[in-house]
Amino acid sequence: MSLLRNLLLAGVAAASLSGMAYAANDMSPEAIAERTKPVGSVYTAADLEGIVDTAAAGNSGEPAAPRSGEDVYNAACSACHATGAAGAPIKGDAAAWGPRADQGRDTLLSHAINGFNAMPPRGACGNCSDEEIANAVDYMLEAL
Repeated sequence: MSLLRNLLLAGVAAASLSGMAYAANDMSPEAIAERTKPVGSVYTAADLEGIVDTAAAGNSGEPAAPRSGEDVYNAACSACHATGAAGAPIKGDAAAWGPRADQGRDTLLSHAINGFNAMPPRGACGNCSDEEIANAVDYMLEAL
């Protein structure tokens, strides 16, 4: 029994010593640094100089040119002005646009920017500038 007990004690001692060595390796500065390193990185513009051309990335600092009347019409106005939804006059329909056009461009532009009857302000183009709304009004008037 004594031999068995000695073997058992030797095994326990060996196991605990190997665990201590493992724990010591686990607590090394390198192991701690590896476990606690940041998940990601943050880069500043200075870090990216020469890597990314900001103009090529679409961030030149210059304001974007206003969209054309056709582009604004196709993106926002055509949903109603191509179908007549909610009573909107259809682009190119001179009979429907005639009385409206007689009120003048300034009135039509005011209605387009501020909303009128069932038409919401900016014709639901919340990211359109006044100039872009004007371009869309002119585009629809040119179709008459």
